[in-house]
Amino acid sequence: MAIWWPLFVLGIAYALCRFLLMLIPPSVPSIEVDASDVVEDASQNKENSFIYIPRRGKTVQTDKVQCYEPATMKYLGYFPALTPEEVREHVAQARKAQKIWAKSSFKQRRQFLRILLKYIIEHQDLICEISSRDTGKTMVDASLGEIMTTCEKITWLLDEGEKWLKPEYRSSGRSMLHKRAKVEFYPLGVIGAIVSWNYPFHNVFNPMLAAVFSGNAAVIKVSEHASWSGCFYYRIIQAALAAVGAPENLVHIITGFAETGQALVSSVDKIIFVGSPGVGKMIMQRASETLIPVTLELGGKDAFIVCEDVDLPSVVQVAVRAALQSSGQNCAGAERFYVHRDIYSEFVAQIVKVIKSISVGPPLSGRFDMGAICMQEHSEKLQNLVNDALDKGAEIAGRGSFGHLGEDAVDQFFPPTVLINVDHTMKIMQEEAFGPILPIMMFSTDEEVIELANDSKYGLGCAVFSGNQKRAIEIASQLHCGVAAINDFASTYMCQSLPFGGVKHSGFGRFAGVEGLRACCLIKSVVEDRFWPYIRTKIPKPIQYPVTEIGFEFQESLVETLYGLSVWDRLRALVNVLKIVSEYNPTSNLTKKTR
Repeated sequence: MAIWWPLFVLGIAYALCRFLLMLIPPSVPSIEVDASDVVEDASQNKENSFIYIPRRGKTVQTDKVQCYEPATMKYLGYFPALTPEEVREHVAQARKAQKIWAKSSFKQRRQFLRILLKYIIEHQDLICEISSRDTGKTMVDASLGEIMTTCEKITWLLDEGEKWLKPEYRSSGRSMLHKRAKVEFYPLGVIGAIVSWNYPFHNVFNPMLAAVFSGNAAVIKVSEHASWSGCFYYRIIQAALAAVGAPENLVHIITGFAETGQALVSSVDKIIFVGSPGVGKMIMQRASETLIPVTLELGGKDAFIVCEDVDLPSVVQVAVRAALQSSGQNCAGAERFYVHRDIYSEFVAQIVKVIKSISVGPPLSGRFDMGAICMQEHSEKLQNLVNDALDKGAEIAGRGSFGHLGEDAVDQFFPPTVLINVDHTMKIMQEEAFGPILPIMMFSTDEEVIELANDSKYGLGCAVFSGNQKRAIEIASQLHCGVAAINDFASTYMCQSLPFGGVKHSGFGRFAGVEGLRACCLIKSVVEDRFWPYIRTKIPKPIQYPVTEIGFEFQESLVETLYGLSVWDRLRALVNVLKIVSEYNPTSNLTKKTR
């Protein structure tokens, strides 16, 4: 006891010191980011601003990316649509900076993250307002989808990022016991990303954070539907990089249309794409020319399954949030709802009650629950999906209401809509809607709902609700998708230690988590001598050149020594190996071979 007591006291003292050190806040400098040209001036009125009316039909690719607020159609300005030559110049600058940044320490990289985190926390309202103006989403939706997810990713990288990028030692196997095996992670170079408009802040920061923390440069093409916000968020990144002494041009934001994106794919060392399956296939085709790795996140048609033994009121609130998460301002939302027949009528009644209380309008002009549809003419596509379902026997059980949109309102708003009596012959149950539509279908057995949920060309995520957690887990385990939430929705993405991505038409590859971080790396397998210089690799004499007649006999015995099924087989083979080596006479064997 006398021996262990001092060690116990030292352990307590060490733990106490660690705790006290945690209470000391890290020294993180503040950064200044000019927002004077993006903050709406209260004095601005209709006399010094104008409404932008975009062309209807297919997007016309010009030399400018025009930007406007989808909720008000107020013009925001324009950015250049970069040519292929200009894109290649951006990548070349990033590549030059990356060679310097690759030698940076993890301490410097963590400080970069802390500076970003501090700025985000202190400027949440600014970041959310800019996202809201550029995409039409509400401030609450922006906070949930932009701020919380990004802060979670930063804190995960701060806590665990370095650990997962350090060399990882692996078992060396039976034949290499005298060796040490490890995996090393090196930066790939320049990571390219082509991101969608639905989360303009997080979709820029998500690939950038992983790329820069793993020692890469990043060139990110923002969507032509969210270029205004993306270019402002770039200022935050630039200021934070400058504060830690990072090389200039390490991160780039580029704007443009398809030609710009194609040039980026052809110039970088890896491409991450968030968008539609159709464009994803074109990305793959272009990437095949240079054989670079590709990560595709192509959307989904997530199933939301509700068993009969749930706490209905709480699930209803989650269901509505999940549906509005797919409102054309967001993504990764639930688009197919399967409810057990025993509670179907009550579930629909409670859903309709909540939906009818939801008001839709310009998100910054009042207390609205849902904002505008970001993409031009998308509301027309949503109505076509509803009409197709109605023509095939579905019914509208309830819809949300519009707030005061004003006399000059355009068709950028779509009320949340509940559809019942739906089935899989309807497009709304097969095509990605990307809108606030809740098609609710009835099921009777677990086997039936599993079959229904898997009847989709998409496979991104699912949510399963049951009062019996084991039952919910069993159902989720049989669904062919990349992420699953048990008695919750989208919680997997808030666990940034987990990889995110799908299967089938939802894409492949993963971002987030260990897998996403290491996907930004050249993964190198290394084998070295464990007891150098005392034990070194030496070719056994029976198989040295010129190979003798007993060379194959030696190999047979060596294989059985290492991999024989029983200990006795391996010992018997070992005896034979030792016998061959001890009796080996290179001169006599060589003489026999030359006769």
